[in-house]
Amino acid sequence: MNLRLDLLGERVSMKHGAGGRAMRQLIGEVFTDGFPKAPAGAIGLDAMDDGAALPLGDGRFLVVTTDSHVVLPAFFPGGDIGRLAVSGTVNDLAMMGATEPLGLTCAVVVEEGYPRADLDRIHASMVAACVEAGTTVVTGDTKVMGKGQLDGIALNTTGVAIATRVVRDCGLQPGDRLIVTGTIGDHGCAVMAARHKLDLAGDLRSDVAPINGLIRAALAAGGDGLVTLKDPTRGGLSSALHEMAHKSGVGVLLDETAVPVNAAVRAASELLGIDPLVIANEGKALIGVRPDAAEAVLAALRAHPQGRDAAIVGTCTAERRGQVVLDTGFGRRLLVEIEGEPLPRIC
Repeated sequence: MNLRLDLLGERVSMKHGAGGRAMRQLIGEVFTDGFPKAPAGAIGLDAMDDGAALPLGDGRFLVVTTDSHVVLPAFFPGGDIGRLAVSGTVNDLAMMGATEPLGLTCAVVVEEGYPRADLDRIHASMVAACVEAGTTVVTGDTKVMGKGQLDGIALNTTGVAIATRVVRDCGLQPGDRLIVTGTIGDHGCAVMAARHKLDLAGDLRSDVAPINGLIRAALAAGGDGLVTLKDPTRGGLSSALHEMAHKSGVGVLLDETAVPVNAAVRAASELLGIDPLVIANEGKALIGVRPDAAEAVLAALRAHPQGRDAAIVGTCTAERRGQVVLDTGFGRRLLVEIEGEPLPRIC
């Protein structure tokens, strides 16, 4: 669904919603402006984190996050828009350190003529994902739009949880290690192949899943040594690294040879000329840890079914602050952050 909106003399394009530099610029210049300040001690909209954290006055925080989902096609290998909506919201809460969601809201906007069977299938998928995550949908809303006014279906989900410690995406310092919890690029490649009906070799399946249990294990193992969390969704691992480096004021040295990539994703990426580092993920996390906590966190991740392929992939440096340097094994080069993801409507 193309967005055509005259904005300060410019046009909003698909790149402004694709997770890269252009999207962050749009949010920073427009949507975070003018609102009254959040309560003292809160992490609010201007932080541009994965959610907000509102102090309850007893050392605990109410963590809130919201997301909208417009993936095309709505059904793809490994998941569908329903599983994506629940998982994405649960994972955003987890990226703030809130791994036990109290409940979710769900707003459904559906196009006139949408098949009832598909709606039932999406609902069943959402129920199953809630069971996996240990949460439920507690309230919602439904709207129907006229034929041609919407591209099938759109979902919005909001999640709330309580946290005693909020983890930010800006807590890195030189020397910290960066861990990715598993193979990258699975979701984006699976959706792309389904959308364009590509007959590619290998089993391309989305990684979409709630990973709050995995993050709970990492937090328990790392304690205060686990200092940052980010899910590399739109814009992939590259955008997540750039955002964390910029907010923390550190450089990042990324070891390309250490980044786990499935053989099918690597083959598809090479065939299509797309770097796996910029492809979306929906069941992975990027974790920043102090050096003395790295091995304990890595061991805890690998002991969990969702973290078997976890790997230490990078180190934070005092050089080239806000930038990511890619070590290819044959040399080093700057990893340039893309403006917008090359694969639209991934999540």
